[in-house]
Amino acid sequence: MQRLQAFKFELKPNGDQARDLRRFAGSCRFVYNRALALQQERYATGEKKLGYFGLSKLLTEWRNSTETAWLADVPVHPLRQSLKDLDQAYANFFAKRADAPRFKKKGQSDSFRYSDSEKIKLDQANSRIFLPKLGWLRYRNSREVLGVVKNVTVSQSGGKWFVSIQTEREVERPIPQGGAVGIDMGIVRFATLSDGTVYAPLNSFKRHETRLRKAQQALSRKVKFSNNWKKAKARVQRIHSRIRNARRDFLHKTSTAISKNHAMVCIEDLQVGNMTKSAAGTIAQPGRNVRGKAGLNKSILDQGWFEFRRQLDYKLAWRGGWLIAVPPQNTSRTCPCCGHVSADNRQTQDRFECVECGFEENADVVGAINVLRAGHARLACEVSPAGGQQQEPTEATQSGSMSD
Repeated sequence: MQRLQAFKFELKPNGDQARDLRRFAGSCRFVYNRALALQQERYATGEKKLGYFGLSKLLTEWRNSTETAWLADVPVHPLRQSLKDLDQAYANFFAKRADAPRFKKKGQSDSFRYSDSEKIKLDQANSRIFLPKLGWLRYRNSREVLGVVKNVTVSQSGGKWFVSIQTEREVERPIPQGGAVGIDMGIVRFATLSDGTVYAPLNSFKRHETRLRKAQQALSRKVKFSNNWKKAKARVQRIHSRIRNARRDFLHKTSTAISKNHAMVCIEDLQVGNMTKSAAGTIAQPGRNVRGKAGLNKSILDQGWFEFRRQLDYKLAWRGGWLIAVPPQNTSRTCPCCGHVSADNRQTQDRFECVECGFEENADVVGAINVLRAGHARLACEVSPAGGQQQEPTEATQSGSMSD
């Protein structure tokens, strides 16, 4: 079985390499924005959208033009990859999987990708990697890179540069370990399992909220683009990086612990994007309880529910397990003992008491039990037409974008 896996490390470039990294990222951003502007102009005049190969021909002209001759100093593969990213963004837009492509801004998600693995050299013994027109770069070698290098992505976050090395390797088809479990997601309790296990929330943003607010207030008082403004902006970025890194670390540890001990995990199919929409409304029809809804939205986003589900999905597939998403309707209102469904069963946020049979239990545990039962029911229905066995995960689900 083929496994795709990414290994991310912090780069340690020297002064010249750091300038080249910024220059390469800016060039890729320029090519992406120029191609996007061209596509929008063609749409406005009724012309057909150019595909990747048409844009690649234009890229050659841009590199040979006297106005943009500096593009010739940048490796061609990252520039072409920017055009591929734009083409994929349009494909996602037309398939209604994402919004229309937007122009990239300097300092936001600065990155570029080397897709030609033959030009890349990895020297793990000396903790360095060779990238075209950058030379050998040192990196913080924290773990062994397994497999054959397929591509390398260089990105900037919080004033630091990182390298993500995607590899491919052959692994034995895993045998799932453990039983089945249901998970109820919440705010007070991050995750409650049907066996009674509880994972307390990290609340990474909430812990740094006061410090972040003061740093943002200090930034607003600085003259824009001055040296003091740049220092204050870097301070805000560092706080955001701490929040993001702490949340990612917590989600990885929690999802790894659950995927290692369970062969099947049932989770609610929560539409986080819809749940966190603003309740402000309009001037004609203002929203109700806007302050409370805003606080709830902030708490949900601070938990990282969507990322937690994504990590569970590929980690379970790596270990031969399954992730089953079930509808969340009435999971906290259904009595697991007699099956009675009523909103009166849950009088408080944390306590469940069935008005029909008197069954009492923690509301989150009841929700997890009902999610597990719904998962078993769905598993019984999703069988192959030929043999009546549960379908195995596809190759697409068995590849993850992050490492354990």
